[in-house]
This record gives sequence, C-alpha cells and structure tokens, in this order.
Amino acid sequence: MESRRQLKLGFFLRPVGHHIAAWRHPDSQADAGENFEHLVEMAKLAERGLFDFIFCADAATVYTAQKKSLHRTHYVSWIEPMSLLTGIAARTSHIGLVATASTSFEEPYNVARRFSSLDLISGGRSGWNVVTTGSPLVAENFGAEPHPAKAERYRRAREFTEVVRGLWDSWDDDAFIRDREGGVYFDPSRMHHLGHEGEYYKVQGPLNVSRSPQGHPVLVQAGASDDGKDLAAEYAEVVFTAQDSIDTAKVFYSDLKERVQKGGRDPNGVKIMPGMLVSVAPTRQEAQDQFGQLQELIHPEIGLGLLSERLGIDMSGYPLDEPVPDIADDEWMRSSRSSMMFAIARRDKLTVRQLYTRFAASRGHVSVIGTPADVADKMEEWLTEGAADGFNVMPPIMPKGLEAIVDLVIPELQRRGLFRTAYEGKTLRANLGLLKPENAEKLLVSG
Repeated sequence: MESRRQLKLGFFLRPVGHHIAAWRHPDSQADAGENFEHLVEMAKLAERGLFDFIFCADAATVYTAQKKSLHRTHYVSWIEPMSLLTGIAARTSHIGLVATASTSFEEPYNVARRFSSLDLISGGRSGWNVVTTGSPLVAENFGAEPHPAKAERYRRAREFTEVVRGLWDSWDDDAFIRDREGGVYFDPSRMHHLGHEGEYYKVQGPLNVSRSPQGHPVLVQAGASDDGKDLAAEYAEVVFTAQDSIDTAKVFYSDLKERVQKGGRDPNGVKIMPGMLVSVAPTRQEAQDQFGQLQELIHPEIGLGLLSERLGIDMSGYPLDEPVPDIADDEWMRSSRSSMMFAIARRDKLTVRQLYTRFAASRGHVSVIGTPADVADKMEEWLTEGAADGFNVMPPIMPKGLEAIVDLVIPELQRRGLFRTAYEGKTLRANLGLLKPENAEKLLVSG
C-alpha cells in the first residue's frame, strides 16, 4: 500500500507573534526581539513539534511607511537572523534554520560563506531565503544610490544566486584529505575556481568554506509576481507564499509547478508552503475569544500604518469606516501583495478599518481560528486538492500560540497520518525529502 503524502511544516518565527498587537497582550513576551533565551525556547518547542524548519524573515530598516506610528509597534528591534540561528544551532539538533538575505544589499561571496558556515555549525540544517527587497526604505541605509526598479532587482537576483551556488561548489565533498604523512591538506584537483564575470558581479572564488554537509544549503524564495515565480521556478526548493483562499492557492501552485517542469526541474523537488495563521484551542469559542482579545488591542494608528506599508501609500487621511477607495496603480504599488489586498477589499466590500483588522494578524495569509480538527481539516484540504505541499505556520502570539499548535494540532495531524512522528534525518534536505545536489563544477571538470 502506498504511504500517504505528508505535510511539510515551517515555523515562521516572529519574536512576539504574528498579530500586530501581540506585544500588548499580557500572555506575550514583550521583549522577545532581544530575548535570546526566549527565542531558543521557541526553537526547542518547534523542534519538539517536529517542524521542518524555523523561518526568519528580515529587513535592514526600522522604519515602516507610516513612521509616525512607529512608537506603537514591536517589530523595530530584533536579533540579526544569522547570529540568532547560529546560537540556536548549538541548542537544537534536527530543526532546519532558514534566514533571509537580500540580493540587493549583500555580496554573493559573503552570503555563500555565511550560509555554508551555518550549515557546518548545524550539521546540515541551513537554508537561504532569497529576497530582492522591495522597500526603498531599506535603500536609505545603503548609500546614495536610488532603490533599483523591480526588473533590475530580479536580474541582479538571478546572477547573485548563480554566483552563490557556484561558490558552494568550490570544493568536492572529499577535497580535504588531510594526509599528515604526505603533508597534503587538500587535493588541488578537487578545488574549483568560479571565475565569474557578469553584469553585476565579478567573483573569482573559491569559497574559503568546505562544501556544505547538504551539498548546498536549501534555497527558499518568497514572491508571487511573475518575476518572483520565474526566480522560484529556476532556483527555489521551498517557496513561501501568501494565499488567502484555496482557489487562489491552487492557481499559484499549479502555475509554479508547471514553470518548474518547463524549466527542466522536477516539480516534486520544490515544496510550496503558503503561510497559515493558526489560532487554536480545544473549542471554537475559546479560539475565537482568544483571537478577539488580540483584535481589540489594535490601535487605529497601527492599523493604518500597516495598510500604508503594505499598499505603498499613505492611508492615514482616509475615513476608517468608509469603503477602501480605488487608487490608481503605480510602480511601487504594482506588487503581488498590494494587488491581492485591493482585490480582497473590492471583493468583500471592506472598509478601511475592516481591511486593516483582517490583515493585522495574517498579512494576507490564510487564517484558521478554531479547534485542532478545524486546523487539520484545512491543512488536509489544501494538501489533497493541490494547493500546498505544507505550510509556514504563523502563531499570532508566542509562546502560548506555538505551544497550542505543538500540543493540539501536531497530534491531530499525526493521528491522520499527515505528519511525521519522528525526523527522517539530521539534515534539512533529508527532512524535506530533497536530494543533495551534485557538485556542478566537478561534473563540468569530469565531463
């Protein structure tokens, strides 16, 4: 009998929780962004729940588009993800460690080196979330050059990713022979110079870190635009996406898998994992009451600031309880996330307040507020109907939100045969069911 297809689950770590008012709740850890021990405990808890990986988003700026409400937000100060995950690596043994690094404001050599080092430290558990950085607010921290247009950012991202992957193949797995008697530390025939010269980068190589235990750290990508999907189809092994309904998720899933196949890659080697906000309790009423407490803590300035950031325009002058206005499209607003938000507002005839309330917790991701069976039903439906391979799970508040998912939802998924009862291996690739890539430089030399 064929074994049942199982879910892959990431834990999207946002220090206090994914609800924008989580820090105001008495059950939250208000200083979570700087509290390393708290973050370690969250990682251990996710590992107890057998999650595939911890996912750390990042942005190199404090500011949001609505700067005047900044003092009411908690997501303005947090430990840099690579530093955090390196510390967590020493306190965990199986869970994957995925961090964001920008192709617009980093250098390929440094990114390749950091993620290979994290892979060595963790025994093969690192993953790189490739982002091009859409916010011009980040550009203000990196010199006088204006923020590149979207098309240029994605051209740079492709070359950047190629360089990083080439550097990861600087050494064969067996290059370091360390022959004490013969006085030979490594076999020079098993070291490969990249010698890259492109539009944006000139990188000789080789990388001064040995080949990763996984071959390459896992490549993760998030983006629903055509440019983002093309980048994902070409390189990504895990895709994080925001989908608010199974219908839109199925379209995205089918489209991306088709692009992967057309590009000559195996669609099964790309795991599509939409974000899912999960607020769970033993009864639906308890779950709704818990979530309602968070919703009541949203300050209007924060709600408007959230919309301003996500839509790319200043929403502070619009009446809260009137319908979301039709606003002319422009280059900044022409993003997958803002287009989706406007579409939802028009479809459901939402007021400005209703729109920011809806996005305050989930930010456009599907939400499930209910019992363990409710959550498992939703996950199972999306898995079996071709809308997802798994989910990047987003607790609205931590630690209690994550504790409830681990203690209530994971056992229900396991009971249904939808989730592992033990880790399959020690590396992130092994647990995701991804193959170790061949060394492209070695193949080139031998060929």
